[in-house]
Parts: sequence; structure tokens; C-alpha cells
Amino acid sequence: MNNVIIPPALKPGDTVVFVSPAGTIKNQFVTDAAKVLERQGWKVKIARNALGKWRTFSGTPEARYTDLSSAILDPDVKAIFCSRGGYGVVHLLDRLDKLPLRANPKWIIGYSDISALHALMNKHGIASIHAPMAKHISTFSGKDEDSQSLFKILKGEMPEYHVKSNPLNRFGTVTGKLIGGNLAVIADLISTPFDVFQPRTILFIEDISEPIYKTERILYQLKLSGVLASLGGLIVGQFTEYSKDVDGRSMESMIAEMVKEYKYPVAYGVPVGHVDHNIPLVEGVTTTLSVTVRGTVISQKNP
Repeated sequence: MNNVIIPPALKPGDTVVFVSPAGTIKNQFVTDAAKVLERQGWKVKIARNALGKWRTFSGTPEARYTDLSSAILDPDVKAIFCSRGGYGVVHLLDRLDKLPLRANPKWIIGYSDISALHALMNKHGIASIHAPMAKHISTFSGKDEDSQSLFKILKGEMPEYHVKSNPLNRFGTVTGKLIGGNLAVIADLISTPFDVFQPRTILFIEDISEPIYKTERILYQLKLSGVLASLGGLIVGQFTEYSKDVDGRSMESMIAEMVKEYKYPVAYGVPVGHVDHNIPLVEGVTTTLSVTVRGTVISQKNP
């Protein structure tokens, strides 16, 4: 944790760029979000292929790599906003991995399929932000609490969140490195150079449109490999657009069953994922997770 690089805080006049490393996006979401960021005092660029379309992607793998690598290597760019998720970041990981990422560290922002980029940054020891993207920023004009939290992080203020109690919560307090994201995406990176699962970390997970049995299958993989037992803590975000089991079992109750034998704190109902209330979390930094009868506190800090 002591070796994690925190990218520099953004100042007025700094340049940020929108890229689309995965799926296509409606142009207006990006252009409207760019106006919101300009009101924060930043200069906004939109990468050449960010508004493009090739199959279901914003561009060919080469085009998407060129946009993202150019932004990473440009010393004037201080933050990279991913426009949306979808699928496609995995096409770029091996080449991005060869870039001198620590030479000019900058914030990478996004969630969903962007979890693969967070995994890349985690490998290189650079903090990144799991946070809302263009559609969210555009829809709420940057005035909602999650967009405001994201802007504060970018300006150098680490967050602290208070979440109401959940009946499934397991009490306890732990401090460790926070890592995670979309469960299906990070599970597909197991046994690759971008595997994020590490002992004593605080893991946060979320997903969309995944049946309970598929999520359970991933958790069994983590259980049988010893990952679940080695965690320092677990934050269960929002699992959306799925059907309950025939007996009415929910995703959260299945997860509770999977981790019941362990002693670390577990927080349920945390607003992170494919939902309107999607709190920004800084991946890779020291985080304290405190789960008590009064609720859950997630507190992040600089090293």
C-alpha cells in the first residue's frame, strides 16, 4: 500500500479527456458531460474515436488503443474519463501494460467494464477511481452528490461515506487496500497478470444482469482457491437486473451464505454499481471499513 501512487490533484485549467475504450455511446452524453467538467474549471478534450462506432464498440481495437494510449502518454492530460463501459477493454490490456504508466500517473475514471482498467492500474500501483461516467454526469448535470464526490476526489479530497445498516451486515472494522469492481469482469482476469484478488484487501463487488447461479459460481471459484478466506473485508454493492431464485432467494442472501464461515466485516446495500446513486471509490488506497449496528462507514485516505 505504501508504494501506491496517487495521481496529482486537478487544478483549474488542467486538461482532461474523454475516451471510449469499450462500447459506443450517444454523442450528447459526452458533449453534455464535457460542459459540466468545463464548469469545474478544466479544459476538456474528446478523443478522436470516443464518439465513433465499429460493430458494438466505439472503434477498432487499434483505434481505441490509440485514443487511450495517447491520453496516457500526453503530459498535459491530468485525468481520463471513460465515457461508458460495455465490453472491450480486455482487447487493450496487453499493450497498455507495456506503457510507462508510473512515469506520468493520472486519474482513470469509470466503472463496469472499466474495472479491467482499474485492474491494470492496480498492477502498476496507481490509484484510480471507480465512479460514474458520461451518462450519469450528463443526466444530473454534475449536481448530484456522486458527481460532486468525484470532483472533490479529483481536486485532492479523499471521501468518507456513511451507509445505513443492513440486516445482513457482519460487524467489524478493518483497514486495508480497497480493490474490486464489476465481479464478472474482474473474475475473468483471474490467473492473468491483471488478477486483482490479493490477501487482506477490502474487496468491493457489483454486477448487472448476472443470474444468481453465475455469481455463485464465481464465488465458489474464489472460495475454492482460498481467496474468500483471505480477504480483509467485503463490500457488497448493487446487483441489478436479475431474477430471484425459484425459492425467492436474493443475490445478497446467496452471498451471505457463501461468506458466513469467515470473520471479517461484510457490508451490504452499499450504493455502488449500475444504479443512479453510485458512490465514487478510490481503488488502491488505504481504506477503513467499519460495520456497526449503526451502519457502515467507508473512509479513504492518502498514503
